[in-house]
Amino acid sequence: METAQKTGANSARRSWWALVGFAAAVFVAAAIGGLGVQGTTDEYANLRQPDWAPPSWLFGPVWSLLYVLIAVAGWLVWRRVGFSSALWAWAAQLVLNAIWTPLFFGVGQYGLAFAEIVVMWLAIGLTVVLFARVSRVAAALMLPYWAWVTFAAALNLSIWRLNS
Repeated sequence: METAQKTGANSARRSWWALVGFAAAVFVAAAIGGLGVQGTTDEYANLRQPDWAPPSWLFGPVWSLLYVLIAVAGWLVWRRVGFSSALWAWAAQLVLNAIWTPLFFGVGQYGLAFAEIVVMWLAIGLTVVLFARVSRVAAALMLPYWAWVTFAAALNLSIWRLNS
């Protein structure tokens, strides 16, 4: 009985450390994005934008919440099936997420950023489909992110068209 308890405690500890790992991976993607937007508030404000563009202060809180959901979703899938094709898709969309911000803000390549966000949107969709096969909760946690990226893609396209 004591060995089973130790095994259970070790498994729980390992699971929580894995959550920390997923949070760290998401933090790295967010940090890369954050580096891409440092000092760009004025640049964003000076772009021609559609009337429905949100204020720049909204992006930080929205992304903070979304990154928590992304980390928990990946962790939930890992707990069920370990590193599988679903988590490779999760990792791919996270890398694409990290790349978009420097493309858009860092180098002002709005057209290239739009092409990249379309690929990211597809990768998120694939992740949702693969997650749904493992955990409906994990898939549901990814849906607000997918919705926000849909909105961000439309905004990216509008800004590209208005500023070309």
